[in-house]
Amino acid sequence: MGQAEPRTVVAMAGPTAVGKTEVAIALARRRPISIISIDSAMVYRGMDIGTAKPNAALLESYPHALVDIRDPLETYSAAEFLRDADAAVRQAWQLGRLPVLVGGTMLYLRTFREGLAAMPGANVEVRRKLNAQAAATGWNALYERLCKIDPVAAAKIHPNNHSRLQRALEVYELSGRPISQFWAGGSGTDAGNRLGAKLLSLAIEPDDRAVLHGRIEQRYDAMLEAGFLAEVAGLRDRGDLDLSLPALRAVGYRQAWEHLDGSVDADGMRRRTLAATRQLAKRQLTWLRGWPWMKRLTWGEPAQLAAEIEHQLT
Repeated sequence: MGQAEPRTVVAMAGPTAVGKTEVAIALARRRPISIISIDSAMVYRGMDIGTAKPNAALLESYPHALVDIRDPLETYSAAEFLRDADAAVRQAWQLGRLPVLVGGTMLYLRTFREGLAAMPGANVEVRRKLNAQAAATGWNALYERLCKIDPVAAAKIHPNNHSRLQRALEVYELSGRPISQFWAGGSGTDAGNRLGAKLLSLAIEPDDRAVLHGRIEQRYDAMLEAGFLAEVAGLRDRGDLDLSLPALRAVGYRQAWEHLDGSVDADGMRRRTLAATRQLAKRQLTWLRGWPWMKRLTWGEPAQLAAEIEHQLT
């Protein structure tokens, strides 16, 4: 008997506002798939408009795994994502469906493909200590500390990515080893062969950066019209959330929170949000273009891209 062909997983990534969800829905209309979100902001309940989360009707028709699985007060790590994504993939196979991972959190995609090195888990006390230090001296001081402790990791972590910065310092405090050593050590996973599957990784990329920036602007204005500020006001009114939490570091939420605090006017909020979103898209494209194993798809009509993806599967 010949060896059975490995089952397939599709991973579809791209910069923010490129239309990944629309393409996934178009693919779902062509064949039975299970959509699995790889978006670190969509995991949070009550953060809907600002994360461009599919609306309730769309989610009912085309369910997305790993959406609305955490309260904004909670954290969600790459290790938790890997565990949950593995379970969602296995469930899709059991249902006879094609698992399709969709989103723009590149750390999650890399984690799914390569696995995680065995490093210390999250530690509440260490994180509280680091947050207190950041409040006292500023995050820049913590970033400078990381530059001395682990220049390799510092080169890969943006100074404003407080969640990753905190994690790198946490790992060093708990293990005495730079996090980059864990990264270099690998996980023993056969890259691109997660769960014994064939992983088809697709990057939807714009052919015109200016057009992408226009889409970003149009989408943000549509979010404001849809009630984004009211959504953030509702989060603030809970009384137990603050800007130190990973959930509230999502692009757009911090800027809206600061506007509602009165520290920036509406025009300033819009300018800051658009600038931060453009920077996010730039970072996402940098990740994607550094991965030679990604197959490139130039964006276009969702139905056309879905047909192209199906062709890749044959």
